[in-house]
Amino acid sequence: MDFKNLDALPSFREFAALKPSKLKDNLSQSRIENSHIRVGGGVSYNYAALPVDKTHIEVFKKIAKEQQLIAKYMALLSGERMNTGENRLVLHQLTRGETLSKVEADGEDKGAFYASQLAKIKTLSTQIREGKMVGSTGKPFKTVVQIGIGGSDLGPRAIYLALKGYCVGKNRPMLDAQFISNVDPDDAANVIKGMDFETTLFILVSKSGTTQETLTNRDLVLAALQSTKIPGFDASQHMIAVTSKTSPLAQTKTLRDAIFFDDYIGGRYSVSSPVGGTIISIALGFDIFEEFLAGAHEEDLNALSADITQNAAMMDAMIGVYMRNVLGYSATAVLPYSQAMSRFPAHLQQLDMESNGKHVNRDGQPIHYQTGPLVFGEPGTNGQHSFYQWLHQGTDIVPLQFIGFIQNQRGEDLSVDGSTSQVKLNANLTAQIVAFALGKSDENPNKEFEGERCSSLLYAKQLTPEAMGAILAHYENKIMFQGFIWNINSFDQEGVQLGKKLAKKVLSGCDGDENLLTYHALLSE
Repeated sequence: MDFKNLDALPSFREFAALKPSKLKDNLSQSRIENSHIRVGGGVSYNYAALPVDKTHIEVFKKIAKEQQLIAKYMALLSGERMNTGENRLVLHQLTRGETLSKVEADGEDKGAFYASQLAKIKTLSTQIREGKMVGSTGKPFKTVVQIGIGGSDLGPRAIYLALKGYCVGKNRPMLDAQFISNVDPDDAANVIKGMDFETTLFILVSKSGTTQETLTNRDLVLAALQSTKIPGFDASQHMIAVTSKTSPLAQTKTLRDAIFFDDYIGGRYSVSSPVGGTIISIALGFDIFEEFLAGAHEEDLNALSADITQNAAMMDAMIGVYMRNVLGYSATAVLPYSQAMSRFPAHLQQLDMESNGKHVNRDGQPIHYQTGPLVFGEPGTNGQHSFYQWLHQGTDIVPLQFIGFIQNQRGEDLSVDGSTSQVKLNANLTAQIVAFALGKSDENPNKEFEGERCSSLLYAKQLTPEAMGAILAHYENKIMFQGFIWNINSFDQEGVQLGKKLAKKVLSGCDGDENLLTYHALLSE
């Protein structure tokens, strides 16, 4: 395989010369109906309201071929060391099923290892949900609390919230799930205040077993557990770990059990590993997590298509690169018209910005084009009454990523003024796509909308576990393909490490660093 910068490709000049397709001229019923690509899990991707046409797509095909996108994806799936910064394999897709061939590393079959931990999650979650595994005083668990930060919090929290309403709609038995992430002591205090510790299980998530914020919150929780005066209460029977086999947490006797993952699963890519699987399976049921994995796996397989018109993740990635590097758009907004997905934009912030916020290529050489965009978002219709004014009439154009569903999750709705709430929700989504694309002329400049503000749409019949898995994998694979196109490493995060090192320096006395000392003095008693 060849690893070349985007601007070194033979077709780059042709790519850079592409003019945007005008939505006001081209958006039509036939265009909308013929701009679908199947994602998986019942989800489809529609790119009709994006500024591209057949001419663009033909050039995209050339770029994809020259940059060997499918060959690089297959190399990743086959266990080649695609994380050059940390000299590691990248195996998060393997946690939801084998795709090409057996992957061996560190003397073990990695697919079999991940499957064994998945089986352990099934056993553990089933025992807890059936009341066979109980707390130290004999009471069944009713609440599960995940202690972790970054990828150990954002993704699992987002997916739990996304699927909770679906389980309510199916009248499924559930445990309440809570999350502690911030080292701010108020975060943990707000969660555990008034909590019934006898019926609560804590999940400590840290791959290294040394994450400062997570261990600090563990100690805060342990102090609260150990201070209880309940006869027969044993704190060690109320905490398990999700960590690596070489982690200090794997050896401690203060935990009830441990489930393992490894360095080949990046934190922000770990939702489909035990990091997300443990709490989702305990709270919602192992079968829900299995369905989630199935949707993700289906998209992983669809992403192997060399035909960009049949590969939603690749098409989304290629259009995103075009809008970033040719049209110069610096941000993108993720706008799910589903309250259940309220924390999904926050997860995508980490997933995208931590992956592709890079200024050097895979070989550590500076690059001279823009990489990953700024990502933000809120659920509709809340966002319409917040920042859509800026999106409609501001001086910047921001590509929009809408997500919508035909049915709600809980089956609870009411018809008011001739339509249900779900119909009103989707009417707003439909209206926004067209309003952004076509705008509105008016003699009053204050009421004029320029239009030509582009958007894509991911949509399905309902936000099911399979649909959520497919949507997650779509974005993971889109980001992966964009990293390949830009020739950057989407799987390390050195930008996170500097702050960690300096924080440790501050806690050890600042080591004579006057800037650290002075700022620290402002925030010290």
